Amino acid sequence: MDLIAIKHYLQGKGLVAMKDVALHFNQNADTVRPLLDIWVSKGKVKRAETKACSKGCCKCDPATLELYEWVG
Repeated sequence: MDLIAIKHYLQGKGLVAMKDVALHFNQNADTVRPLLDIWVSKGKVKRAETKACSKGCCKCDPATLELYEWVG
């Protein structure tokens, strides 16, 4: 997993949850997040955190609510 692999994954998926990125690369979210942060700092990726899912139970994994999108 490197920055280019993450770029290609995000370009192909559109809006994607942190958990999905981590699962795709067989890593945990804490390993993937710094690489995504590099793309965010360069303005190539937009981060969108949702406050809660529609169920309102607050039991969702935070990595499923942390969303990323390639904006180029």
